[in-house]
Amino acid sequence: MSFYVTTAIPYVNSAPHIGFALEIVEADALARHHRHRGKPVRFLTGTDDNSLKNVKAAQAEGITTEELVARNAALFEGLRGPLALSFDDFIKTSSDPRHLPGVEKLWRACEASGDLYKKHYEGKYCVGCEQFYAEADLVDGKCPEHGVEPQVVSEENWFFRLSKYADDLKRVITSGELTIEPESRKNEVLSLIDSGLQDFSVSRSVARAHGWGVPVPGDPGQVMYVWFDALGNYITAPGYGGGEDDEQNFDTWWTNGETRAHVIGKGIIRFHAVYWPAMLISAGVNLPTHIFVHDYITVDGKKIGKSLGNVIDPVAVTAEYGTDALRWWLLREVPKVGDADFTIDRLITRANEDLANGLGNLVNRTVSMVHRYRGGTVNTPDTLVDEGDRTFAQTLQNLPKEIDTALNAFDFRAATGAFVKAVDAANKYVDTNAPWALAKGEKGGSAVDGVRLDTVLALLVKACRVFGDELTPFAPALAEKIVAQCGEAEKVATPAPVFPRLEAPTATTEG
Repeated sequence: MSFYVTTAIPYVNSAPHIGFALEIVEADALARHHRHRGKPVRFLTGTDDNSLKNVKAAQAEGITTEELVARNAALFEGLRGPLALSFDDFIKTSSDPRHLPGVEKLWRACEASGDLYKKHYEGKYCVGCEQFYAEADLVDGKCPEHGVEPQVVSEENWFFRLSKYADDLKRVITSGELTIEPESRKNEVLSLIDSGLQDFSVSRSVARAHGWGVPVPGDPGQVMYVWFDALGNYITAPGYGGGEDDEQNFDTWWTNGETRAHVIGKGIIRFHAVYWPAMLISAGVNLPTHIFVHDYITVDGKKIGKSLGNVIDPVAVTAEYGTDALRWWLLREVPKVGDADFTIDRLITRANEDLANGLGNLVNRTVSMVHRYRGGTVNTPDTLVDEGDRTFAQTLQNLPKEIDTALNAFDFRAATGAFVKAVDAANKYVDTNAPWALAKGEKGGSAVDGVRLDTVLALLVKACRVFGDELTPFAPALAEKIVAQCGEAEKVATPAPVFPRLEAPTATTEG
């Protein structure tokens, strides 16, 4: 029943931006959800240190690659606090002692299968993608991902026999052994395979890599291609290539694990859904069970990029508006298919509508009414006679199942949408039953109104407790506040706001 989830490991040529925040928050929500359901969970993230992009970024700054990697990797690891992340493991591919022996073992296993060979090659290479491109894949002669002309590279490298695995890849994908979500991305991968797979280079010369990277076993003049090295992190971190204890850990989380899920961006689908499973088949290692591919966050409709000046720092956003607000926007607003455009105004609007007005107001007035009318004590009825009560209670009972279904399909918008729908039902239940009117009737001598008031308040407290519980994967700090407010058993805490409304930044004029 184990659940092992990973993010892609990002290059550390620059600080993290909100695009990576989307990916790591999605993975964190999955990890928290499955832990909350009682599953053993391992959540891995980390940094891709061995890229030529990192070398060039260090050169541009006039510092060593080691210095740049260490500094920026710390920024990615430091997202834990600002984004309320619960990762169990963080791997740095240039310095983690687990990684080198693991990728060496992976290389040797592919070599033993006869899938590595050396040849001279000339092609067009995009440093940003760390990928060779065929002329037909370029757009007006430029990389489709970064919009720059690739470099012409000519050298002798090691190659992996990807062409050998087309039938195997189609089989594991169409059979569901490897599930790719959403369906449109699965079809994209199958189309890539049908278009013909070419063997790809899995090494670079030490000279072109400026001496940076994982050495190729037995060939001191070559370092591993960064994608061969980086993809290996998913198995080296849990123990592939380590000692006896490490191998036992690897068997627990990978070989015998129930779910092995990668959360990745659409720009790297070829590496994860074609190259990676082929490498694993070659090495005789089990495949991931799921690959979830998310689209991008844009700013003013454009992909985020330093050159465009539209990079948004997620740490700065959380410092100004809170962790729960950013997490909620990422999980509530970004669709399963399609890009999502980020603005501060949209963040504020969504947080105020759902968390302050909808959920926060419900919790505050529920707890306040229990104190006002019942001295903070909840009197739970033995049975529910009223049809409206039973319908509302069923809504609460259904919510965990609806969230399970949505997150099992990696649909975060559907999961948070089910949550909001249940909160809306609770607010409607308040308005329909008007506890203040029942309290007035009880005060006037109506015992029936008094019994009815107990039932309504008890159901509302139950609703708030369910919401606090089910909010845990999405907005963990807010979930804790709600759980604390709603108390335990027959008692609720003293009422206090759990999510104050956010205010838009005030525009200022110079001069």
